Amino acid sequence: METSTPIAGIYEVCIGVEDAMPLIQYWGQFGYAIGQTGELSAEQAYNLYGVNSGLRSFRLFHQDSDHGLVRLMLWETPTNEGLQLSSMKAKGNRWTTTLTADVMNILNHTEEAAKAGLPIKYTFPYWEIIYNKDRQIRPFIDPPVGVREMLLLQPLTRQVLFQRFNYSLPDYGKINENSTFKASQITHLGIVVQDDSKETLRFYEETLGLLRVRDDVETTYESSEAGKEFYDLQPEEKFIVTVFDDPRSSTTDFKAARSGRLYIVRFPESMNLESCFEKAQPGCLGMSLYTYRVSDIQEYFQRIKESNVKRFSEIEINEFGEKSFSFVAPDGYFWTSIAK
Repeated sequence: METSTPIAGIYEVCIGVEDAMPLIQYWGQFGYAIGQTGELSAEQAYNLYGVNSGLRSFRLFHQDSDHGLVRLMLWETPTNEGLQLSSMKAKGNRWTTTLTADVMNILNHTEEAAKAGLPIKYTFPYWEIIYNKDRQIRPFIDPPVGVREMLLLQPLTRQVLFQRFNYSLPDYGKINENSTFKASQITHLGIVVQDDSKETLRFYEETLGLLRVRDDVETTYESSEAGKEFYDLQPEEKFIVTVFDDPRSSTTDFKAARSGRLYIVRFPESMNLESCFEKAQPGCLGMSLYTYRVSDIQEYFQRIKESNVKRFSEIEINEFGEKSFSFVAPDGYFWTSIAK
């Protein structure tokens, strides 16, 4: 029997919308379906999310997954248009990553969307070696272990889609074979920070209690075609990735990796990086909030109160009838905690 932990993988990505139906249909192609709906008055939404607007939300589930869900937040009066097609190289940026068994099918739809003149930015699915990057293989003889991954930006969604080749991770993405895009639940979500002191990392590890499984993985303009295009890297620029997992994951056994990861992309403080936090928080359209479920919400509320967060709400009842509170982490990102 699986052991329970105080906190698990990221529970939801929340997407601000003006009309939920197109996004319900869109995420349906990735294997999601409506599981819960709920509402808050403007006063209730203000108390929990800091947004003075009535709210109706739709929680989309993916098979039996307990993480990587999608919540569509239909605001009566959205605060702004959100991140839209803006650069990934910005503080406040948010995106999701999803495993697929057919990345070329998604590319086909993407190219048709571009031909139709829809607002969209994307990359070709780049080949990237995963694990043992320095191992020399014999082409056409040895199986290369890696992924094809593409970036897909649309006005309300910011996604990385990847397909595995010659390896598997049993607890890292469960594909819905009946979905159009042969896709899993969201496997990891990302944020961008600038923090040479690594104070941000200590907050996620020590205050939230997440497991740091990868640290100081450097990507340079010269080392990764995908990284260069995804993050608009210029010559001699670089970023460093740190990964935080569900505590049930492992720092030593890569086969024990669990989806629901938080990817923190850290740029040097010497770089001039745009800030877009005001376009990626509740009330905004598009990807604007991540949530965690916790087993003891009162304990986590106390942890947050005693930490160096910028601000926090009281424990309130959210639109789905769950105890919940929100906070702005020291790095500027808005989070919501939900009682299991």
